[in-house]
Amino acid sequence: MIDEVLQDLEESLGKAIAALRRELSKVRTGRAHPSILDRIRVDYYGVATPLSQMSTVTVPDARLLVVKAWERGQVKAIDKAIRESQLGLNPQVDGDLIRIPIPPLTEERRKEMVKMTKRAGEEGKVTVRKHRRDAMTMLGDLQKEGEVSEDDADRARKKVEDIVAEKVKEVDQAVADREKDIMEV
Repeated sequence: MIDEVLQDLEESLGKAIAALRRELSKVRTGRAHPSILDRIRVDYYGVATPLSQMSTVTVPDARLLVVKAWERGQVKAIDKAIRESQLGLNPQVDGDLIRIPIPPLTEERRKEMVKMTKRAGEEGKVTVRKHRRDAMTMLGDLQKEGEVSEDDADRARKKVEDIVAEKVKEVDQAVADREKDIMEV
């Protein structure tokens, strides 16, 4: 029983950390990265379609993204979607290719990105704490029902705290790594 609670906690915390890393990867640094365009949806015959499902995004160098539409007729729609996104990018259409130069970030914009990163980190910590509370509640219920002894429940609670402390350090490290990437010129 206790092993199941701990295993569920490990799995849910692993998923929470993975979600945080995905969220942090969307925060723009000064370098080009295909994940910058992950949130962009293009009007594809009346359906909002993710850009990645209708084109190939490549990174020929650190300051340039190249989007190649699979359908030549969709180049204008892709261009429009990128321009209307809140990313501050200015695509340049070249036949069936769209070149997107990534402008260097200003110091003010970098600080703004760091704030976004810290906010995502705090949300990640809140999620970790929520899972800790759920695990503690489950352990308390097991103890009340008499399925585990008080000593076993206390040892399990200590183990939960150790697991959570380790995951909080992981969240802090992920945020610190991303901040370093953002502030790097």
